[in-house]
Amino acid sequence: MARAWTCVYVSSYHKGYDWSDGVERGLRTVLEGQCDLIQFDMDTKRNKDESYKIKKAREIAFEIKKIRPDVLITSDDNAAKYLVVPYFRGGNTPVVFCGINWTVQEYGFPASNVTGMIEVAPVRPMLEWAHKLTESGTRGVYIGANTLTEKKDYNYFSKAAADMNIEIEPMLVDDQQAWKSAFEQTKEADFVILGSPSGIENWDKEALLPFVRAHADKLILTNYSWMMPLAMLGFVKIPEEQGEWAAKTAVAIHEGVPIQRMPIIANRKWEVYENISLLKLSGIEITKTLRARAKKYRQGL
Repeated sequence: MARAWTCVYVSSYHKGYDWSDGVERGLRTVLEGQCDLIQFDMDTKRNKDESYKIKKAREIAFEIKKIRPDVLITSDDNAAKYLVVPYFRGGNTPVVFCGINWTVQEYGFPASNVTGMIEVAPVRPMLEWAHKLTESGTRGVYIGANTLTEKKDYNYFSKAAADMNIEIEPMLVDDQQAWKSAFEQTKEADFVILGSPSGIENWDKEALLPFVRAHADKLILTNYSWMMPLAMLGFVKIPEEQGEWAAKTAVAIHEGVPIQRMPIIANRKWEVYENISLLKLSGIEITKTLRARAKKYRQGL
């Protein structure tokens, strides 16, 4: 009888955060019945202090080394930065990451024992449609949380936009009132991009619905499905893809495929959503081509 094998999964964030929940769903769908799965949540969206992140990673690393898993799976940047790099990179435990935004160069990946899937948003399609639907608009505003992930996301939006002669101004905020103030300062912009609010204090999406309805006078876009109540169009990544790929890779490693044969790849899937109600309020009409592809978001507004 084959020995049961163990995989440890470390999420950078917390249960209840939509992205993390989606990654976990994908992971568990594949690994159910495959291995003994042990999960740790770093909770670094709600706890942003550097000292907390370092301490939490050290505590989890101590537990992982006691468990001695066959494969370690991690999701998102903070698990890579604070856990994998100082404690597991270059070691004997195979590490499969997912959800790291855009690039892994800063973490020294790939390493001899590390592979994974990076998270890339469909930025260029979003900007192309923003340019087209705003009659060649060239000024955008990016509103998101004042976090490492959002700074990284904005930098890539800005670089992609510059190649298209579009300028995007960052507005990264710490609390909900600052988010509202930022939104009110977008009057001169042609379009607004909503980043992730995770890490914004007092965030209450439901309370913001009337505010956004009252200011729905320009195109509002997002890369996050959970921001669709506040956006008109979404070009969204699929978190389950990240979890499923990481889980399948972990199984392959356990079955004997050398980790060096599994190169780092980027996600391949994304979807388009339209918020019909908010589009009607704005008076913006999208093309038949885009509408044919878009899924209809109807809840919340």
